[in-house]
Amino acid sequence: MDRYNVASSNISSIGYDPTTETLEVEFFDGAVYQYYGVPQNMYDQIMNEPSKGRFLNTYIKNAYAYSRVG
Repeated sequence: MDRYNVASSNISSIGYDPTTETLEVEFFDGAVYQYYGVPQNMYDQIMNEPSKGRFLNTYIKNAYAYSRVG
């Protein structure tokens, strides 16, 4: 999955696969997580948010299944 660098204090890059609705987030510590069943509009919103970490914590972390993949 392609990820794009983002301006964030704790997130390095974010990617999205619309076919599987998988959001992939890489943190500056090297950890990579995939969140499953995330609709396209949530990806669009996080990419447009000034605080991507806050958006992730508020709307994605506790709402979607995830696993650490890296």
